[in-house]
Amino acid sequence: MVAGIKRAATITAALNRLTFNDADEVRALLSELIGRPLDSSFMLIPPFYTTGGDEIYIGRNVFINQNCTFYDLGGIHIADDVMIGPNVSIITSGHPLEPSQRRSVTIGKRIVIERNVWIAAGATIIGGVTVGENSVVAAGSVVTKDVPPNSLVGGNPARVIRRVDGSVPE
Repeated sequence: MVAGIKRAATITAALNRLTFNDADEVRALLSELIGRPLDSSFMLIPPFYTTGGDEIYIGRNVFINQNCTFYDLGGIHIADDVMIGPNVSIITSGHPLEPSQRRSVTIGKRIVIERNVWIAAGATIIGGVTVGENSVVAAGSVVTKDVPPNSLVGGNPARVIRRVDGSVPE
């Protein structure tokens, strides 16, 4: 794990020296970080932070705004057409509640962000969560449970506010 963190820190340090105008270089470095080529439609505005990178999958036409943090130990799957606002944290890892175990174990739980999701500025997504297709996570929200498709969620912890078509959930 330590070797992976060092590798990611080296690549992200190089990536974070780039600007919005260096889109091809950003894409190349992030492709190296995650271990697979990114589609030419992908865009990320640095800075960007991650613990490993090799457990991240990113689909086509994905936009990641500046200052995002992805802790990917448990795996992060981002489908096509996703937009991620600035200062978003996607955190798959955590520690046991039991004080004697906290420093000895890191627990990873996968996060899935389905197609056409918008995660607004400053939101946090916690491990084990799936954000359903076409959903919106409101700015500053903390998502601790699955988000149904076509939903707007907000708050801490996030809860369904309404459907994206304007109707109220049952």
